[in-house]
Order: sequence, then C-alpha cells, then structure tokens
Amino acid sequence: MAQPTRPTPPHHTSAWDEHPEPLSPDTAPLPEYGSGSLADLLPTLAAGMGVPGMTAAIPELTPADRACVFLIDGLGWEQLRAHPEEAPFMTSLLASSRGGTGRPLTAGYPATTATSLASVGTGLPPGAHGLPGYTVRNPDTGELMNQLRWQPWTRPETWQPYPTVFELAHRAGVHAAQVSSPAFEHTPLTKVALSGGTFHGRLTGEERVDLAAGQLAAADRALVYTYYAEVDGSGHRYGVDSDTWRGQLMYADRLVQRLAEQLPPRSALYVTADHGMLDVPFDEQHRIDFDEDWELKAGVALLGGEGRARHVYAVPGAAGDVLACWREVLGEQFWVASREEAIAAGWFGPRIDERVHGRIGDVVAAARDDVLLIASQREPNESQMVGNHGSMTPAEQLVPLLEVRS
Repeated sequence: MAQPTRPTPPHHTSAWDEHPEPLSPDTAPLPEYGSGSLADLLPTLAAGMGVPGMTAAIPELTPADRACVFLIDGLGWEQLRAHPEEAPFMTSLLASSRGGTGRPLTAGYPATTATSLASVGTGLPPGAHGLPGYTVRNPDTGELMNQLRWQPWTRPETWQPYPTVFELAHRAGVHAAQVSSPAFEHTPLTKVALSGGTFHGRLTGEERVDLAAGQLAAADRALVYTYYAEVDGSGHRYGVDSDTWRGQLMYADRLVQRLAEQLPPRSALYVTADHGMLDVPFDEQHRIDFDEDWELKAGVALLGGEGRARHVYAVPGAAGDVLACWREVLGEQFWVASREEAIAAGWFGPRIDERVHGRIGDVVAAARDDVLLIASQREPNESQMVGNHGSMTPAEQLVPLLEVRS
C-alpha cells in the first residue's frame, strides 16, 4: 500500500531563514541563563535584601527593601508590545515615564508554565530544578509525568529537592508570601516551586493585588509573589489576538495599575510572565499529527513535552534511528537534537543534575516555524488549542520585566 504523502512545509521569509537547513541544535537562540532569564529574577531581588547565597544576576535592578513579583501567565513581551491600547499602564512602563523601566527576560527552555514557575521560585534553570517540560518521563517508573498537574503523583521533595528563594528569604528574616488562587495552596507544584513563608489564597484578581500590597507593608523587608492566570487561558482557547484575549489583557493591565498605586514606601513592583504565545493555524501544513504519522511514530515508546517542545523517548536501541528520522522529517521547521546535543548546546541551562538527565528525551524537538506537532489521540484537548508555546522563538521566550518603584 502506498504511504500517504506529506504536506509541503510552509515557507516563511524572516530572520530565521538565515539558519542552515536542516537546523543545527547549536543555532537555536538560547535563553539568557545567568544574566537575563526568569531564573535570575528572585535571586537578584533577594540579594538586594541581604539574603545569604543569592547573587544579583540582573545588576541593573536597584535593591529594594520590599519587592513584589506579579506574574501574568502567558503575557509575552511581543504580545504586550503589539497591544498598547489594551494595556496603557503596562505600555507606559516600557519606558521610564512612571519612575520604572521595562525590558524583556527570557523564560528558559521549554517556555511552559511548570518549567518557568520552578525557574522563578527556585532561581535555578530547568536542568537543575528538574522540571524540564510539560510532560516528561520519570526514569524510576518509565511513565510520563505531567508536571503541571503532577500526575501520576510522585514525592515532590524527591523530584525537586532544592529550597525555593522564598524559603531562603524566610530563613534570613525576610517576610515571604505568595498570594494566588486558593486551589494552588497545597499542590505539589506550589510546594516545589513557590513555597516558603506564608500562602494566602484569594479568588479575584482585585483581592490578590490588594492583599499583595498589604503583605509588602507587613515588614521592613518583604518578598511577595502574586499571580493571574486567565491571559494564558484565553490565549489557549481563543488565540492571542481574539477579543476575549484582549479583554483579559485589559483586565490584567488594570490589576497592575491597582497594585502599583498601593505600593508602600521603599517598594518595587516587578511585572513578568512565564512565557509568551503564538497562534497556530488549523491545517495539515501547520499541525503535524504524530498519531497519524507512521514515520515519526517508528521506534518511539513515549511522546512527551507539548506541541512546540517535544521530548521523544525511544524504544531501547532505537534512539539513533528516531533522531535521524525526526531530523529528516522535521529538520527544516524544528531544531531536532539528541539528548546529549541539547544538553551540550545549553538548552536546559549550564548544568544538568544527574537526577534530571533521564527526564530529558532521547530526542528533543523545538519548533522554529509557526508549526505544531500535535497528538490528536493521546492529547485531544491540547491538540485543539489555538494559542501555543514552548519553544525558543521570541514570541514564546521573551517575557516582560516591568518595574515600578515607590
């Protein structure tokens, strides 16, 4: 029987076209680990408060006695800059007109929520904290583990053993607090990524920012975190230029302004995000279905990660063949690397802990073009998302770092 023909990959004329094809893992634009990534933010703020062991990796951030990080899930730097009318307050912070400043940070690879929240809270890149993807293989069980939902359950302190920056700050006498949804208080992801000090659950965005301001004022030195999720949710469901997404951006902008106007003296507010996002068209050229592709499935035991940042786990002895096939089929649209190549190129940071090594795929594939590797049968819900993220393109990697000081 004749095998189905493969759709011709879309061609995009852009700055990315200067890279050789097939794409080499060394040409992927690395996150700025150690100088301008999400993992560098909290250590810089804690160093300014005198917390032992912390390093000011972002030296342009002036120390403050009280610091609040407001993380808006899914709000990328490029998306914010493209919508000044919906976000007038945050847009004003891109310059220094309100006593603050604005610049992008890189999320880290992959640019996905579980990985980024762990980077924020621990101050470590993914290769160290050990949450290197949306779903990854647990080497001890051979099962795929969803690190956002923590399914199947595994012992949190074994999976991620390092203390968070909040824990270290609390031990050093800094008032540390997290203000988020009550549903997150006892989750394993919160425990490994954002615990330390006190957790305060509030349902609405207004309640959260008001309480965050109050927590800043509770002590002479304070490190506070708060969070809003629905910019990301609306992007996944409707796309990053939909009316629903624009409405969520407008609401988030009002929350930032509300919090900024309540800052107690000697405070700094930092607005950031865990990743950006881009919309991927619903057609065969832009959405390649792993579950329907006989070539890509050959030799694969488990498919992890997500549509733009895949971990591929081969059956024993097949890793080399899987790498060659994936590179041949996808190599003009994805950076396709072996585990060793991705580690050597620094995708997951400058070091990989031994316990993390086997969680990374035998093959790692990161999308360069606006394409998605879906799995319609294994991941029916994720395969229907309009907005997606995970890879190393600017739309996904760059997140804002906006500052307001009092």
